[in-house]
Amino acid sequence: MIDIRVGQGFDIHRFAEEQVEGRVLILGGVSFPGERVLVGHSDADVIAHAAADALLGAAGLGDIGQHYPDTDPAWKGADSLRILRDVALKVRDAGWRIGNVDCSVVCEQPKIAPVRDEMTRLLSEAAGAPVSVKGRRAEGLGALGRGEGIACFASAVIIKE
Repeated sequence: MIDIRVGQGFDIHRFAEEQVEGRVLILGGVSFPGERVLVGHSDADVIAHAAADALLGAAGLGDIGQHYPDTDPAWKGADSLRILRDVALKVRDAGWRIGNVDCSVVCEQPKIAPVRDEMTRLLSEAAGAPVSVKGRRAEGLGALGRGEGIACFASAVIIKE
C-alpha cells in the first residue's frame, strides 16, 4: 500500500521601509539587487519558507516556526535554502520521499518569470525533488496589490511506500 500525503504552506513578509545595509531581496534563492528588501529574521525568502512549511505539514512535523523560530540567533540572516535542505532531510528521515512542491508567489514586484528557471533549479536542488514556481499579481487588490509585501502559497506531496 502506498501512503501519500499533501501539505500546504504559506509565508508572507512585508517590505522594509528603508534599504537595510548589507541585505538584498532573496526569492527562491535568487538575489534581486536594487529591489526593496523584505523584513524577516532569516533572509526572508518567502518561497523557500512556504515550500519548507508545506513539507513539514505533509509529514506531520509541525511548522517552520517550531523548527526555526525567529527568537533563535542561529537563524538570524540565514540562507533559507539551507532551511529548505534541512526540512527535506527531516522529511526523509521520517521515512517519506518528496514527490514535488508547487509554489505560487504573489507580488507586484519583482517579476518572477525572467528568473523562474533559476528559482526552480535552486529550490529543487535544496529539496531534492521537483519544485515549481509560479508568479501571480494581486492586480492592485489589498496590501499585496499595493506592493506592501510578498506572499507565497505552497503545496507538497510526499510518499511512503
